[in-house]
Amino acid sequence: MSEPIYNVLFICTGNSARSIMAERIIDRWGQGRFRGFSAGSHPKGEVHPLALEVLRRSNYPTEGLRSKDWSEFARPDAPVMDFVFTVCDKAAGEMCPVWPGQPMTAHWGVADPAAVEGDEVTRMMAFRTAFRELENRIKIFVALPLASIDRLKLQRELDRIGQIRTPKTDHPGG
Repeated sequence: MSEPIYNVLFICTGNSARSIMAERIIDRWGQGRFRGFSAGSHPKGEVHPLALEVLRRSNYPTEGLRSKDWSEFARPDAPVMDFVFTVCDKAAGEMCPVWPGQPMTAHWGVADPAAVEGDEVTRMMAFRTAFRELENRIKIFVALPLASIDRLKLQRELDRIGQIRTPKTDHPGG
């Protein structure tokens, strides 16, 4: 019997950086067991260039990425989500659509790298920090024994993962 493929939706207000990066990260680390999607409550309509740059520098594919409205995933013909994670505090406080299939949800807030001002190095470091934090959380998530864990314990684990912070160890050249 083959393992199911879990659909995971990452939500952010603008769907231009954090949720986009998470979509690609889970596709890689989920090794075919997870399929990533992303959307925004008020999508910007374009993916932030620095999000694309961080993905490229980390050897993640960027083709096909687009900023989209979360209503795409609330339609009857949308893929049914198993998990929905908000990755920004603003989206976590908004009234979300009703997701078909009653997915498990959690808030995994990550500081908005697109809001960081300063020179190119400072802004790139903010994107790399957000990327690392998402990657660390996703690695922990995909390692959970989903087939053998009850929903209550799984919810506790999802919430715990959302509290994990990544130490700042980045340097401008790295």
